[in-house]
Amino acid sequence: MGNRGMEDLIPLINKLQDAFSSIGQSCNLDLPQIAVVGGQSAGKSSVLENFVGRDFLPRGSGIVTRRPLILQLVNNKAEYAEFLHCKGKKFVDFDEVRLEIEAETERITGSNKGISTIPINLRVYSPNVLNLTLIDLPGMTKVAVGDQPVDIEHQIRDMLMQFITKESCLILAVTPANTDLANSDALKISKEVDPQGMRTIGVLTKLDLMDEGTDAKDILENKLLPLRRGYIGVVNRSQKDIDGKKDIRAALAAERKFFLSHPGYRHIAERMGTPHLQKMLNQQLTNHIRDTLPGLRSKLQSQVLSLEKEVEEYKNFRPDDPTRKTKALLQMVQQFGVDFEKCIEGSGDQVDTNELSGGAKINRLFHERFPFELVKIVFDEKELRREISHAIKNVHGVRTGLFTPDLAFEAIVKKQIVKLKTPCLKCIDLVIQELINTFRQCTNKLNSYPRLREETERIVTTHVREREGKTKDQVLLLIDIELSYINTNHEDFIGFANAQQRNTATNKKRAIPNQVIRKGWLTINISIMKGGSKEYWFVLTAESLSWYKDDEEKEKKYMLPLDNLKLRDVEKGFMSTKHTFAIFSTEQRNVYKDLRQVELACDSQEDVDSWKSSFLRAGVYPEKDQTENEDAAPADTFSMDPQLERQVETIRNLVDSYIGIINKSIRDLVPKTIMHLMINSAKDFIHSELLAYLYSSGDQNSLMEESADQAQRRDEMLRMYHALREALQIIGDISTTTISTPVPPPVNDTRMQEAR
Repeated sequence: MGNRGMEDLIPLINKLQDAFSSIGQSCNLDLPQIAVVGGQSAGKSSVLENFVGRDFLPRGSGIVTRRPLILQLVNNKAEYAEFLHCKGKKFVDFDEVRLEIEAETERITGSNKGISTIPINLRVYSPNVLNLTLIDLPGMTKVAVGDQPVDIEHQIRDMLMQFITKESCLILAVTPANTDLANSDALKISKEVDPQGMRTIGVLTKLDLMDEGTDAKDILENKLLPLRRGYIGVVNRSQKDIDGKKDIRAALAAERKFFLSHPGYRHIAERMGTPHLQKMLNQQLTNHIRDTLPGLRSKLQSQVLSLEKEVEEYKNFRPDDPTRKTKALLQMVQQFGVDFEKCIEGSGDQVDTNELSGGAKINRLFHERFPFELVKIVFDEKELRREISHAIKNVHGVRTGLFTPDLAFEAIVKKQIVKLKTPCLKCIDLVIQELINTFRQCTNKLNSYPRLREETERIVTTHVREREGKTKDQVLLLIDIELSYINTNHEDFIGFANAQQRNTATNKKRAIPNQVIRKGWLTINISIMKGGSKEYWFVLTAESLSWYKDDEEKEKKYMLPLDNLKLRDVEKGFMSTKHTFAIFSTEQRNVYKDLRQVELACDSQEDVDSWKSSFLRAGVYPEKDQTENEDAAPADTFSMDPQLERQVETIRNLVDSYIGIINKSIRDLVPKTIMHLMINSAKDFIHSELLAYLYSSGDQNSLMEESADQAQRRDEMLRMYHALREALQIIGDISTTTISTPVPPPVNDTRMQEAR
């Protein structure tokens, strides 16, 4: 029976096909196989049935085979069939096999003659077959019938190409002998993918239906349109024989008689007929598998190596092993702590270049957002002067004061210090939000254990919320401490004498002249009528804001002095994705060309806040909403006598100096307090206490339950890995045990040489 020395090769490929089909993947391996191609009603199904000796394939007019059928023939004493999609069920009645093929086809393609590339795997065990694997493909057609899509020809062609373009696929080209061979669909498509005819085996059917006086001798002798592997002629049952339930064994005997008695085929009768075709295909496929084994082995090895790293942690995996769960829990918590610390403290390895880390964002909150919020509250000139005026008048009461009262200064300073509570508490809230976001980012690695991730986030967030109260209490205590004693003897305080001499105009603090504070891209929003929005390269110094065509800073477009400029927020446009703020002049003059304000746009709110902070350093402060102040301001505020004006100016300068000292202190101490009481505390908690809380929070087994996705991924990967390892081992055994077995004789292609 066939090539006994290598008889395990075809079952080996069957095993690989089943293994990879069952896990839904092919591992990108092109397994050696034989694809049966031909036009509709060329006799492909009859050839396959003759191999098995049973009627088991659907029949009818038009397109019958609508899904690839992977037919695995296995030599066996008992006779039965199995489908891969019906595991464990043995079909003894081959009429049931036909019904199952039809039902499985319609389950995927429907009943409208549509096609699908999803194969049906059928294995037939029989003493009458040789080990052989073939793929029965839909017959090629030209015209759509019934409900078929109009492009059915291209769909079938694309499906055939998926199989026959692979170098590992032998092509069984079935052509009826009663048509012109030059017009054979099967040979035409085979020629496209196999121009040298190295992989193509020709089969001529319906030899008994040729016109009287004609024969296919030249074709069968490989003289006309020669193929490297030659042609084999077969005679199938006619439709009348099939309808009459003619036995296939009788049909095979009739086929044998036809070749022996026909004068054109008598001399080659031993190389014709279905039994010889089956034997030859077994030999060809076995030889082909042997030839492709080295390449297949190297592909398998590369696949195993690529999976090796991923399955390393799964190799000795036992889901219910308490030791593994304890070890995994320890590793996860330690990794979480390391990741969190890297996010906060920064790290030199694996630096993220796409977005800011949690620590970098908190740094921006401390040094850009928080100072900006402080300045926004303090610099409300009109409101401050009105409050000072009221305080002086209320301290003097009915008397007219000769001297500037200390009590008015203290009252105003304390009121300004109290206002610092809001931005300080807001800073804490923003830092907490960023911390929680960082926690969630760091727990992404715990996705394999949803319960552990959920519990870790809950415990750590609860700890941060507990620390929130203590941090806020401490920050409020800092402000209360400042309120408890107004230290007018501070070395940085200007004192009463200096305050009288100080002019408001010189009160404006500037950085070092011409010092570059910031550079970057900003978009100037201008209406389409005036040229439209455009992006420029901006350079902010202590005295001016300049913008250039690009970052080479060669072509300056404009320079805007910073004197009397202020900032205001601008609402984002309906269709705009950018965040906007504006610069305007307090003197009601045009800032740029005929624009009263210049609107500058950034990609994110973070960039807006950062630019505002830079403008603060340059002495450009935000505008105050003065509607309420103006409504509330009585007329006498603006009609002060000269003495009161001097007193207001003096206290204004004293307040400015003292609040500057407080601001400096708060800007320094609040970030330190947050770092100590919240961020460092969170790090210590994760490193030293989180594990204990996790142990006490519930059952460790439920805590370390894998997610369904992770378990499925692990199972699939392990199955794939073991299938590949098993395939490698089988191939290794075949190679060693058959090393001394003589290879099957090569195909005699001398006729092809003579034809040339």
